[in-house]
Amino acid sequence: MIQSEISEIKKQFKHENTAITKVCCCYVDGEKNVKTKYTETFLCLPEEETHKYFDIFKKTLSGTIGKNLINMEFPLSEEFEGGKQEFLLRLRDSELRDENLLNEFYDKVIQSYDTTSNYLILLIYSAYDVPGKTKDNIMMEDASDEVYSYILCSICPVKLAKPGLSFNEDTNQFQKRIQDWVVDRPSNGFLFPAFNDRSTDIHSILYYSKNSEELHHDLIDQLLGCEIPMSAGGQKETFQTLIRETLGEECDYEIVRNIHDKLNDIIEEHKAQEIPEPLILEKAEVKNLFAESGVEEEKLQNFEKNYDEIAGEKTTLLASNVASTRVFEVKTPDVIIKVNPERADLVETKMVDGRRCLVIEINDQVEVNGITVRPI
Repeated sequence: MIQSEISEIKKQFKHENTAITKVCCCYVDGEKNVKTKYTETFLCLPEEETHKYFDIFKKTLSGTIGKNLINMEFPLSEEFEGGKQEFLLRLRDSELRDENLLNEFYDKVIQSYDTTSNYLILLIYSAYDVPGKTKDNIMMEDASDEVYSYILCSICPVKLAKPGLSFNEDTNQFQKRIQDWVVDRPSNGFLFPAFNDRSTDIHSILYYSKNSEELHHDLIDQLLGCEIPMSAGGQKETFQTLIRETLGEECDYEIVRNIHDKLNDIIEEHKAQEIPEPLILEKAEVKNLFAESGVEEEKLQNFEKNYDEIAGEKTTLLASNVASTRVFEVKTPDVIIKVNPERADLVETKMVDGRRCLVIEINDQVEVNGITVRPI
């Protein structure tokens, strides 16, 4: 799914637009005991409550694609009878009316979700009447192409409210606040089926993780059956390892800076072309990036072998995960230099009095600890 498709689904989380029919809840304590579970007809809930639910559903579809929101495909083996995709499809097709299927789903989540905290499993069913679009991408509300039926699962931590004082209007006094259990924003969740090309894709799923480095591998493996993706941090670390292994002991500053500059240029060009899909780097494209950045052909001879060993033969890297788009950092044991990534050219290496130094070009505006000083 791309951002516009995710946004289209999120727009349905309003009282005047929603097509949600069922909301199912299962409250679990830190020892995996079910405290309570129930199913409600969504539009029968008080409007002030539905707004709170909408906030949770929107957050389950928030964040950056490739970091917090991850597109995954089901292995073919999971689509046969007894497979995890086949189970989710039956759950979706039941419109959450089958209590046995719901209980089986809750059990699967409880068994695979690793946490010591209390949490709430929220599951909704919705049938979105997808409007058609003109050639100019204008929505035609009265021309539906299909009905997109889906389930959305949100797993939310439930925490005890902080102690404090509250005002009692009856006694007109401040007193100790009664602590209660509060549902926090979701930590994990998923949308099934995926809404790819503005249409139902039962072979794919959109997975959400609030913490991009804690994907909850057991939940993905045991509940969804999808191949566990490399986290955003893992991709960046892999890319850095590829640079180190390719350049070896002669890991030159200028070449590393060139790779940084070239990668950011590619990302900016991708944005300028207004391509909705995230920019993905395959093995050949990473090799070409290194070559264009000045890495010698001799050092690239074993690149394919190194890539397969470090990243994996079929692994791709998301450009936004491996690039440093916010800051260009140069670090020594005693000094850290942070530069606008678009002006990495301001930092160079030069020989000064027989010593190899980092040289920073400065202009008339220089501050030291917040104090404007006159450049020497």
